Amino acid sequence: MKLKVLVGTMTSTADYVAQAIQMDCADLVSDIEVTLMDGLDISVFDAEKAEDAIYLICSATYGSGDVPDNARALYDSMDSQPRFLGHVRYGVIALGDRTYLQTYCFGGKKFDERLQGLGAQRIGEVWCHDASSGTLPEIEGTAWCRQWLVAALQDADTAA
Repeated sequence: MKLKVLVGTMTSTADYVAQAIQMDCADLVSDIEVTLMDGLDISVFDAEKAEDAIYLICSATYGSGDVPDNARALYDSMDSQPRFLGHVRYGVIALGDRTYLQTYCFGGKKFDERLQGLGAQRIGEVWCHDASSGTLPEIEGTAWCRQWLVAALQDADTAA
């Protein structure tokens, strides 16, 4: 089983979270691939790439609840080139700031909505980190991911 972490970021915070997960969760999954979303499109979820993989979307929220600039092409391609993604299993880490309550964590939540609309199977709930909480997203995100991965791996074993 491999974990493919797709990172949407403006200020590198989501990338720091993904790198912390890559280092801290290597005992759970030996193959953890962190990829910035720059230049990606929906083909990143093609069946041959998704085989024996779980995806983790790690996305910041930017502007008025938008996905980060580097994630825009991937996000838009899921609308402009839709295809059934029933073979895709994924989780979401959404980064945001609760002081912007109307758009809190919308970057990750928008990816979740679009993936579900294409038939992908989310594992667990979307995890949201509040930048105004004073906690470090790398530490909290890694702790959440360890629990999420255990559940995801058990789910994969049951499905196999």
